[in-house]
Amino acid sequence: MGRQSRNTKQKELMQNELKSFSSFFTAEDLYGKVKRKDGKIGIATVYRLLNELSKHEKLHPYLCERKTVYSTGKENHCHFICERCGKTNHIGIKNIDFAKRDIKGSICHMQIDIHGICNGCARTGKA
Repeated sequence: MGRQSRNTKQKELMQNELKSFSSFFTAEDLYGKVKRKDGKIGIATVYRLLNELSKHEKLHPYLCERKTVYSTGKENHCHFICERCGKTNHIGIKNIDFAKRDIKGSICHMQIDIHGICNGCARTGKA
């Protein structure tokens, strides 16, 4: 009984802390918040909750610079990645009509990585 009660309280604490994020966050971000309130919570518990919520589409996972980031909203996560210097810039794509034309079904959220040469590298002719 003690374990189930603690797990339920930990889950409730984590779900309450999720509400404080207005944008993208990592498992480590959530872990830092809940660890301050319950020192017994482990990072594995945080990952289990995030995986469960993602599975049930209550969270949306994205890959950002080789790390998983999450969003509680149905935001799009898009990058411009320079092929020369490797710098990644987040970009906002508001209109996804180009995707709606070709996709049969409804779009929930998306991630797009656009590769090219940034202005800084183009100006310097960086190899």
